[in-house]
Amino acid sequence: MDRQLDESHLKRKRVGQFLKWGLIATAVALVVYYGLQRLSPSADEDKLRFATVERGDILSTVNATALILPAFEEQVNAPVATTIKEVLLFSGSEVEAGALLMKLDRDFIGLQLDGRRDQLALKENNINLLNLEYDRDLKEIGYNAEIKKLELAASEAQLTDARRLLKVGGATEEEVEAAELAVRITKLESRKLDNELDYRKSSIAGRKRQLQLEVGMEEKEVSQLSRKMRETEVRAPRPGVVTWVNENIGQQVAEGAPLVRIANLGRYKVEASCSDRYAEQLAVGMPIELRLARARLSGTVTDILPEVKDNTIKFRVELTEPSHEQLRPNLRAELNVITQRKEDALRVKNGPAFRGGASQSVFVVRGEEATRMEVGTGLRNGDFVEITGGLAVGDRIIISDTEELERVSAFKITE
Repeated sequence: MDRQLDESHLKRKRVGQFLKWGLIATAVALVVYYGLQRLSPSADEDKLRFATVERGDILSTVNATALILPAFEEQVNAPVATTIKEVLLFSGSEVEAGALLMKLDRDFIGLQLDGRRDQLALKENNINLLNLEYDRDLKEIGYNAEIKKLELAASEAQLTDARRLLKVGGATEEEVEAAELAVRITKLESRKLDNELDYRKSSIAGRKRQLQLEVGMEEKEVSQLSRKMRETEVRAPRPGVVTWVNENIGQQVAEGAPLVRIANLGRYKVEASCSDRYAEQLAVGMPIELRLARARLSGTVTDILPEVKDNTIKFRVELTEPSHEQLRPNLRAELNVITQRKEDALRVKNGPAFRGGASQSVFVVRGEEATRMEVGTGLRNGDFVEITGGLAVGDRIIISDTEELERVSAFKITE
């Protein structure tokens, strides 16, 4: 016969069962919680870049590369094909106008100059000889013309006598006709001599003019070679700083080859280039900002070159401070062309997290957790991005590259 269990015993047994299953459930919950904690994504705070949303001016810019050049630079070229004999000043040297920079070999140009001088002397001697011939020929033809005129006068006198004798019967018709023929022949010969005299005058004058022109040309050649001879001593055309010099002593240089460049480093100009996809955004008169290591200089776009080369377009800039102490020749720097400006805009520092587009997601930091949010963006430049929606002043966001967390909606920030 079964014995009925005590009610208190059953109650204790049920409480024990409840406690047992309760402990098991609690243990399972703790295991799940801590497991999820270990499996939830996190990132080290030291490896992230943060920025706080603020209000301020925002600029829309076109990024370009600037090359700083002296506002004025003069190049001295080789006057003749020769060799470099001696270099006296080198790059970086400050020079005054007329300072001797280098010497070139002058033997060859000296031989050329001597040859031209001989040619000039020969031409001048030819002119002297032509003058003597001119005087001789003119005098000879002049004498012949005078003799012919005397012969003509004698022939005319004989004709007069023959006509008078014909009237008194002392001469025949044939004698008169012969006298008339002699007069006509003498007149023609006299005219021929006059014509030859005029021709000789014109001809000899033309030859003389030709020789005078040749003499003038030789004088110019001698003058030019003399100048080139002087220029074999290369001197500074103006005060400045030597920015480059051909230091290869003994090197053969062609006529017109560059030898020295001298620049005025008190004033600079800027030549910039950017991608041709920004060509339609550029315009003359746009303000710019030139970024140097320890300075920001402003200026204006003055010229846009029409040629596109290697997918880049070039333009020139005039600086408001062209003599700034931070400017250096051939220095390359970052330049921003300001295409649009907005004041008192909601902005945040630019970073790899912003990849373009009017809308994108960023991680907003709340305590120790970062949550993904969609935000609207507007104007942007290398420094700031305009926030058009989704964030407020004081919000702290992550601006570093978060590509590894692309599929994560939230993660924990660890120290």
